Amino acid sequence: MKGFSQYVVRVAVGFAACAALAVAASATVNAQDKPSKADDPETQTAVADYNAGNLSSALVEFHKAALRGNRLAEFNYAMMLLTGEGTTANVDEGKKWLRKAADANMSHAQYVYGKMYDDGEFVDRDPVEAHRWFLKAAQQGHVQAELALANQFLDGRGTARDNRQAFVWYKKAAEGGDMTAQYVAGSFYERGGDGVDKNLNVARAYYAAAAAQGDPAAKLKYLQLSAQLRDEHEAKPQ
Repeated sequence: MKGFSQYVVRVAVGFAACAALAVAASATVNAQDKPSKADDPETQTAVADYNAGNLSSALVEFHKAALRGNRLAEFNYAMMLLTGEGTTANVDEGKKWLRKAADANMSHAQYVYGKMYDDGEFVDRDPVEAHRWFLKAAQQGHVQAELALANQFLDGRGTARDNRQAFVWYKKAAEGGDMTAQYVAGSFYERGGDGVDKNLNVARAYYAAAAAQGDPAAKLKYLQLSAQLRDEHEAKPQ
C-alpha cells in the first residue's frame, strides 16, 4: 500500500502535544478513564485549578489524589512533572507516575507511555515497547492508540509489517472518528487488496467523513470518486 505512510507521517502528533492536551482539559482521556465527581472530587478540583491557571494548587491536589491511587490524578501529576508545569521538571518522578497510571490500566496513560517510547522522548527510542503499550490502549478502544498501532503495522515498526492488521486498526480508529484513519481506510477500499474488497462507494464515504473534518486531500478524493462513480453509472446500459 505505497503512499499511506507518507500521509500518516504528515499528520503525526508528537509526545509533548498529546501530553499537554490531556493535562489541560482531560479532553483526550477516554470516558472510562475519568472519575466521576462522586469518585474523587479532589481530582476534579485539580483539573479546574489547572484550567484556571492555578498550577501550584493543581500540582498539590493531583499529587494527593495520585497517592490515593486515582489514575487520572497519577497521569496529570506525571505530565506536570515531565513538562515542568507548576514545579521544576522531574523526569524520573514523572515517568514513575506515568507508569503507575498505565499499569492501572488507564488507556490514555498507556497510549502516552507508548508514545514516549515511539518518539524517544525522555527514554531511548524503543518501537517494540511502544507497540506493547499501544496495543494495550487500543484494545480498550483508545482511538489515538488504534491509529498509532495501525501506523506501526503499516511501517513494520516495532512489529512485523502486516497490512491486513494495519487496516483492522485504521478502520477501528476511523469508526472512532479519527480523520487520518478515515482517509487511510478510504484508500484501502479505493485500492482493494490485503484482505479488503475494493469498494468505491465505501471509500467515498470514508473520504467524505474525513473531508467533513477539514481534510483537503480527502475532499479532493471524495470529489474524484463521486465523478468516477457518476460516469460509471451513466455509462451503464439502460
